[in-house]
Amino acid sequence: MTATGTGPLAGVRVVELAGIGPGPFAAMLLADLGADVVRVDRPGGAGLGVDPAYDLTNRNKRSVIVDLKAPEGPGLVLDLVERADILIEGYRPGVAERLGVGPEDCLGRNPRLVYGRMTGWGQDGPLAQRAGHDIAYIAITGTLGMIGGADGGPVVPANLVGDYAGGSLYLVIGVLAALQHARGGGTGQVVDAAIVDGTAHLATMIHGMLAAGGWQDRRGANLLDGGCPFYGTYETSDGQYMAVGSLEQQFYDEFVRLLGIADVAPARKDLARWPELRATIAERFRTRTREEWTAVFEDSDACVAPVLSLKEAPNHPHLAARATFTAHGGMTQPAPAPRFSATPGSVHRPPALPGADTADVARDWDLPALIPGPASTSVQEA
Repeated sequence: MTATGTGPLAGVRVVELAGIGPGPFAAMLLADLGADVVRVDRPGGAGLGVDPAYDLTNRNKRSVIVDLKAPEGPGLVLDLVERADILIEGYRPGVAERLGVGPEDCLGRNPRLVYGRMTGWGQDGPLAQRAGHDIAYIAITGTLGMIGGADGGPVVPANLVGDYAGGSLYLVIGVLAALQHARGGGTGQVVDAAIVDGTAHLATMIHGMLAAGGWQDRRGANLLDGGCPFYGTYETSDGQYMAVGSLEQQFYDEFVRLLGIADVAPARKDLARWPELRATIAERFRTRTREEWTAVFEDSDACVAPVLSLKEAPNHPHLAARATFTAHGGMTQPAPAPRFSATPGSVHRPPALPGADTADVARDWDLPALIPGPASTSVQEA
């Protein structure tokens, strides 16, 4: 199978020191864009117990197994680093240094390397050495506290806002910016991507609205957090939901007309009557099924859409027409994004099985030391 894809990052070499969560997703995104990503797995796996054959965040990558605690382990990783453009690691601060693969060791071997560090708390600060997960990181940034209804507690947005939006995407932006600098005549550098930093940054617009008095610092009281009756979700007669985002006047006018409440809906700008407007909208949506309401709104600019499940989403006509989801290796999965007119990305390899690509990587990266000798236990082939 090919070592790299045909996306805009074809020819870029990435070493990923295996971890969980945002690091693997960031490396997957680079691989989707065509980079040759070699994941350095540890003996025994990453610790979550997920069948690696179904771990889609390891698609488009190749894997070798290196025991960094074995005498020859760090040297093998540094040999890969010498041939790489980017390294990604997600250890707690100081761990990579103790293992002999920290920034000083790696940049000493390859001064043009971009060393990407992915953590929740960041490389410094009072909490830097503490354990954590997505939910705690987004909690202290104020982001979790703003999600949910006015009459309940904060709603957990899976791990999408912290791990992947505030973490992975900021790491990818960072390492690609640093790679541009290095290739433009600069040197390599360390990119400190912290989920707390990225998640806080995602709320930049909200902080501006807060400072201007246009956002209340409580849940379910604002234009974009479900407080507005024409920006939220409503239950249908079959227990499903419709999403409404009719913010602008012309879209709102079409919304109330198609919903059939134009003659009874309170004025949209009368905030004192928003509870009445919400009740009117909710009562009307409960008179038909999700499918029926979808048919009513699908050819309009009312900004209304059905709330689909993960299994339903790939079959939506628009997503099907755009091939937003793709099938590979018997699994339906999101296709690479974004899209490029000249250098499209693709899913060209299934999830990398730990150690399965040792021989190919050793050949393609000109590193025969990766192939284990009779007495070697630091590198294994699956």
